Amino acid sequence: MQGSTLKPTIVHPDPAAGSSSLLDVTLAAAVRDSATVTPEGENLQRLTDGLSFHEIPTHVDERGSVFELYDPRWNWHPDPLVFAYCFTIRPRYVKGWNLHREHEDRYMLLQGELELVLFDPRPDSPTCGQVGRIACSEYNRRIVTFPRNVWHADYNIGTRDAVLVNFPTRPYDHANPDKYRLPIDTRLIPFRFPPGTRGW
Repeated sequence: MQGSTLKPTIVHPDPAAGSSSLLDVTLAAAVRDSATVTPEGENLQRLTDGLSFHEIPTHVDERGSVFELYDPRWNWHPDPLVFAYCFTIRPRYVKGWNLHREHEDRYMLLQGELELVLFDPRPDSPTCGQVGRIACSEYNRRIVTFPRNVWHADYNIGTRDAVLVNFPTRPYDHANPDKYRLPIDTRLIPFRFPPGTRGW
């Protein structure tokens, strides 16, 4: 069977645009990237008010790797460790949107790549109405604390299951769960996941 060769499409400048070159025409329609980091590599994104991190170094040698999950000596959070559970998210799936009124989530990514997306609806917050996005991976582990009354969604952007552990600030109440949900395509939050993303 003989293969076919696609002919390239040649775009010519619009004569009505005058003597503009193809470069000028395409640049006129382009959007220039905004700065996302400082020259020192620090993120310029304004984080959701109350969000906090604790970086977790991963130590690697020829035998494998080791990293700590939790140590009260970090003084990372004022509330003690009272409950923990592990969960997974399949590739291209989202868990969210979720919000908690009475407790904070404290996530630690064990495996995979994840984007955490937050929306702040709190009227008195300096980041009210803003969307925040945080990338997490097993190459840069951290514990992330989500404030109360902030919507968050967990999006697996990798190619294998993401595995996380959560250390919420209070045990799960099976009779009266402190969890509120919105669909991932809600119009109440100004953020859209890529086409083909699945979730609840």
